Amino acid sequence: MQRFLTFFNRYALFLAIMVGAAGFPLFYKWTSALSPLIFLMLFFTFCKVDPLDLRLHVWHGLALLTQVVLAVGSFFLLRVLASYWSSLNDAAVAESVMLCFLMPTATAAPIIAGKLGGSIQNLTMYTLVSNLAVVLIVPLFFPYVHPMADFSFSQAAWLILQKVGGLLVGPFAAAWALRLSYNAWMRSKGSDKRFVLSRTWAQLPFYLWAATIVILMGDIVHTLVYGQYNAWSAVWICVGATISCFMQFYAGRWIGFRYPASSHGVDYQDVVINPAAAPTTHAGISRITAGQALGQKNTTLAIWMAQSYLYPLAALGPAAYMIVQNLFNAHQLRVAASAPAR
Repeated sequence: MQRFLTFFNRYALFLAIMVGAAGFPLFYKWTSALSPLIFLMLFFTFCKVDPLDLRLHVWHGLALLTQVVLAVGSFFLLRVLASYWSSLNDAAVAESVMLCFLMPTATAAPIIAGKLGGSIQNLTMYTLVSNLAVVLIVPLFFPYVHPMADFSFSQAAWLILQKVGGLLVGPFAAAWALRLSYNAWMRSKGSDKRFVLSRTWAQLPFYLWAATIVILMGDIVHTLVYGQYNAWSAVWICVGATISCFMQFYAGRWIGFRYPASSHGVDYQDVVINPAAAPTTHAGISRITAGQALGQKNTTLAIWMAQSYLYPLAALGPAAYMIVQNLFNAHQLRVAASAPAR
């Protein structure tokens, strides 16, 4: 059994991607299960986070600035470059790649960062910041990106806030309430014991994340198989999504290494599964954390934004990005799990 668990934890994301793609006729119908799965996944993840450890750091601001500059710059650059090929839907290509940069951090990013040895607290803080930034930026920028987008600032902000707020703030509030209630109960009994999530429960978010990948892959592959696209536009969108993915992972790692956080909180890195994935330096921890913060994206929100406000073809970029980022995350976890124990 132990050998099976070791194998599964090493290749879980690879297996989830393959199962979801192969079984897409079945799994794309299960999208209604995503919300409760993500809620539970984030609840157990946030149970590892002490809210008192949440602090802003220099790399948070630099990563957010990089994200916005790349999004705006790529849009205007690609509108110019793509206009030279008359067979391309240049606006859709530019909008799609722009979304790949502008997407906020995935709510599941702290799970992968924790298993790689990053700071769950610092990444949770950036996840909150980046999602809030998107709520403010999208209503201001999208009318220039897509003139047909007919919505007011307040309407768009409220719709996006509804889309991400419940699944982000809800689990965080529930986990915080559980922590405060448990600590208060212990104090009432005269004990100084503090809330700590057991290692058995601490590993559960990763398995829930693997389940969501199966469903998301099924939904994306179904869309790719039955959708109708301009062939060349689709190719360039996928190329742009792949390039933007690796650019952001690299940029995030560079920023985190050059401007490491001064504190990281009390993390429960899964050393039982990945004993080698536990950097001991501030720069090493921040490098992993910022890389996941900038590179791992909330593709589901981006697909919804494209379908709601932009050209429908633009949704192909976040879909391709989702596949690339999860293949890369699976590779990172496999390498970390294969490394010799320290």
